Amino acid sequence: MIAARELTAAGIWIRILAAVFFGGILGIERGMKNRPAGLRTYMLVCIGSCVVMLVNQYIYQVYHTGDPGRMGAQVISGIGFLGAGTIIVTPHNQIRGLTTAAGLWAVACVGLALGLGLYEIALAGGVAIFFALSLLEKLDFSIRQNARTLDAYIELDRKIPIHQFIKNMRDLDLEISNLQLVGENDYAEETIPFTVTVKSKKKFDHDVMMRTLRRVEGVRYIEEL
Repeated sequence: MIAARELTAAGIWIRILAAVFFGGILGIERGMKNRPAGLRTYMLVCIGSCVVMLVNQYIYQVYHTGDPGRMGAQVISGIGFLGAGTIIVTPHNQIRGLTTAAGLWAVACVGLALGLGLYEIALAGGVAIFFALSLLEKLDFSIRQNARTLDAYIELDRKIPIHQFIKNMRDLDLEISNLQLVGENDYAEETIPFTVTVKSKKKFDHDVMMRTLRRVEGVRYIEEL
């Protein structure tokens, strides 16, 4: 185990192969869910982060110069540009890809740990990331489904005033907040598009709530954000 921590040919290969393994496992999980970043992306991020730390460590040990953590810090900040490419804002102001972007940042941290030969930290971190990405998904969905708030994109018939829509919602014992118009609000259009947060005093099933909101007078289209 000591040899695996040293900067030798064997140690380098062990770290690179470990990065391939960890990046591959996490990438497969994302790829199976058809996310923007999958097997190859996660694997490359983990390998690249590992190589950066290997190079940084080599420079520090051989040339006795530089900060041993400087290049790693650049990986942490630079991975943000890659993660930003996986975040998509839909025409309805719905944001997708945040979990994938966070996963890329996290797998880069695992790669850095492997590059330094910190196998225990990389193993613990890799297991925790896999647990958060896969096993906690159902729990997260259950929490969101039974929450007391719901963010929605709504297209309201222009013949129905906004204040009438608000009154109809209050009649259903629902409160609304954060109402924001979407787009340029062209009066030639037949509908008024906006996003809104719907609140209830008690927990509700989101599917039931969506069916209820679709029956509100004037609602032409609704989508949960």
